[in-house]
Amino acid sequence: MSAVGRNLVDLEHNINYYFNDKNLLKNALIHRSFGNEHRTYKNINNERLELLGDAVLGLVVAEYLYQKYPKEKEGVLAKIKSMAVSEPVLSGVSRKLHIGDYLLLSKGEIVTGGRDRNSILGDAFEAILGAIYLDSGFFAAKEYVLFHLKEIIDHIDDFEEILDFKTILQEHCQKKFKEIPKYTLLGEEGPDHRKLFEMQVQIQDKVARAKGNNKKIAEQKAAKKLCKEMGVSIL
Repeated sequence: MSAVGRNLVDLEHNINYYFNDKNLLKNALIHRSFGNEHRTYKNINNERLELLGDAVLGLVVAEYLYQKYPKEKEGVLAKIKSMAVSEPVLSGVSRKLHIGDYLLLSKGEIVTGGRDRNSILGDAFEAILGAIYLDSGFFAAKEYVLFHLKEIIDHIDDFEEILDFKTILQEHCQKKFKEIPKYTLLGEEGPDHRKLFEMQVQIQDKVARAKGNNKKIAEQKAAKKLCKEMGVSIL
């Protein structure tokens, strides 16, 4: 077995799906940049599979949410779906599956961190999904999506990378108090290369504080804390 063959088998084990047509998986791993350095692949990349996978992903997640939350309004379902299929979520799953290790990228993309770039990893997850759909049909694709995303969808409010708690808190405060929260820098600590910022957020008599590696992160953490203390729904 060739090195490439072994790699693909290892990847199949990681993603928990074994292809009937290995070429579909191989094509799902070819980034557009690879063709710039390999003439044979000039017009071969994973973008068509990504387009297909994106459509399948949207349908699977929408169907799951429709069945899981029979009483929720369309707006709530749309918001959860948007978060569940977002780039941070898909790239995070790809990292856990080590998909980046198997991508065919140009030397330039590799040097500049392409194997760990959110956009490339998110696209690769969708391309593999498109390949699975072509290889075995909708139900296999659905099983793949839910195997890797169900836990995230069910606990989407814990996925801080895709939630803007400052906006959530502000919208709630504007509606309830006709005011917006006030953020205050309380202090800084640590050396320049590992500095921590402490921010406070306040709305009327309600206050929360948090620390972060930069002011924006500290503000988000403080806003999240106040949202939880006030019982503010993220949806």
